[in-house]
Amino acid sequence: MKRILFIFLMFLTSTARSDNCPELLNFQATRLHSTESLNFCQAFSGKLLLVVNTASQCGYTPQLNGLETLYQKYKDRGLVIVGFPSNDFHQEFADEEKTAKVCYLNYGVSFPMMSTSSVKGSSANALFKRLIAQTGQEPQWNFYKYLVSQDGKTVSVYPSETTPEQLESIVQGVLK
Repeated sequence: MKRILFIFLMFLTSTARSDNCPELLNFQATRLHSTESLNFCQAFSGKLLLVVNTASQCGYTPQLNGLETLYQKYKDRGLVIVGFPSNDFHQEFADEEKTAKVCYLNYGVSFPMMSTSSVKGSSANALFKRLIAQTGQEPQWNFYKYLVSQDGKTVSVYPSETTPEQLESIVQGVLK
């Protein structure tokens, strides 16, 4: 009887968490070059989320420096940046170890980086499919940026050439 009650309470708790989670964040992904999985509802609900598709061999790759600076400056106020390496534009390594080296060693990235996945078309990961459906805009190139409000409902899109430095005033305004 206690076991049944425990299972029922666990079910109610998990159902309540799902109900409180914005549909956009009802997503789970594996971290870059890791077996660790990240539940976006648990990790990012209530946070301002900047989702970026990245590539290690792109002319925009130095934006990782600006993204890291932005993250460090505003993470304590509720900003989370999440990178999604993708080879959709043929500028990402096939070996995640090489991608991880570029991100973590070359650019000192400390914000969450997810495992390499597709971010456009029918093979896009579930989060990007939702971002695309909500905005009507799929990434046109690497370093496309989606800014998701703290309630997980409003999404703004910024093209690759929009730098992290240009986004700072927007992030600052939202976090006031």
